[in-house]
Amino acid sequence: MLKKLRIKFIAIVMTSVALVLAVVFTGICASEYQRTMSSIDAAMANAIDRVVVGNAEGFDYGAAWDDASNGGKGDRQAGKPGPREELPVTDEGQFQGPRIGGEGRDARDIVPVAVYQVTTTTEASELQIVSGFTTAEIDEAVLSEASDRVLAAGDGQGTLGDLGLHYQKRTTETATYVAFADTASTMGWQSLAMNLVIAAIVVLAVFFALSLMLSKWALRPVEEAWTAQRQFVADASHELKTPLTVVLANTSILLKHPESSIASQSQWIESTQVEAEHMQGLVNEMLELAQVESRSALQREELDFSDLVDGLVLQFESVAFERGCELEGQIVEGVTVDGDVQRLRKMASTLIENALKYVDDHGRVDVKLTCAGGIASLAISNTGSTIAPEDLPHIFDRFYRTDKARTSGEGGFGLGLAIAREIAREHDGDITCASSASEGTTFTVTIPCV
Repeated sequence: MLKKLRIKFIAIVMTSVALVLAVVFTGICASEYQRTMSSIDAAMANAIDRVVVGNAEGFDYGAAWDDASNGGKGDRQAGKPGPREELPVTDEGQFQGPRIGGEGRDARDIVPVAVYQVTTTTEASELQIVSGFTTAEIDEAVLSEASDRVLAAGDGQGTLGDLGLHYQKRTTETATYVAFADTASTMGWQSLAMNLVIAAIVVLAVFFALSLMLSKWALRPVEEAWTAQRQFVADASHELKTPLTVVLANTSILLKHPESSIASQSQWIESTQVEAEHMQGLVNEMLELAQVESRSALQREELDFSDLVDGLVLQFESVAFERGCELEGQIVEGVTVDGDVQRLRKMASTLIENALKYVDDHGRVDVKLTCAGGIASLAISNTGSTIAPEDLPHIFDRFYRTDKARTSGEGGFGLGLAIAREIAREHDGDITCASSASEGTTFTVTIPCV
């Protein structure tokens, strides 16, 4: 089960990462393609603009734009555009190509473009290169095939993918012009895509390694809970097995003597009752532990914890007298906590009862309650046999019991301390235990006080 959960966890993580990378990298490639296409379109449009403006002014590549007396600035009164506004020319009227370097450069214009003018004869229409504004050339065979398709198309932009050309066609009042650019100028996104694919593979490999580690960390609580559940079921079954066996054996004996009176078979009936009560106690404790762990029916109120503990000390004095030991309480007055009265009483009584159960003959049990720094501390200690160091980490585990010397024949299900710890934790506190031959055994409860 855990293996399947781990595989599913890794699959979900890897699928999510792959989808995110695919969306992001696709967006990057699409953005790069759109950017290069915009650059190509702008370059072809600028080339046609130069031709149109140049023809309108009688501009010829390498010739003066205007009469020298006009300073090359155009005739504004006649509505002729100045060279710096519409056409990149120098003050001397010379054609000026794309500017490179410096802050004023425009790299989008640095694209090889071939500009053609459509000429019509009596026989057919053909494309004639405008040499003064062309920065590229096209092979005759390619141009011949491209011209047939471009001439048949309307104005606008298009792509001749099989010929490796982008084109832009525009018709003015005087002529029709066509600008061509190589599709290789827009293929930069392909190399970018390859680099992104390599990056994606590396990222996925890294996330796969991370997901392997994270799956162990993320599923560790599940594994612990699953192991604890199986152990709980096994322990509960073991606890119930013996009384059930006795009950069934007693029932079998009674069935074999149907003519006998109840009085003559009372030992089997009493044994059955004892075992049934044993099972009832176990079931009740299991239900109580389940309720505490689920934090259900918790009724918090501000209560006098000092009064509660003091009352329990008085209640257990008779038990201490029967055991021949001393029970002393050192209770600081006025310790108030916010919690459930019944559950806190259950926690404290369990610890006091546990201390009295395992105290040595003529020993001593001390109950101390203090409050400092906003934390109420309830320490319950007893003299007698100590808890082995290897048992200390497990004494709060469900159904865990130490050796026979520690139990002193008192029985129990091994759920009391587990319930007490869960009650402390649901009140935002905890229980710790220390045990040594010189100091005895001490259980310390710490919970916030009001």
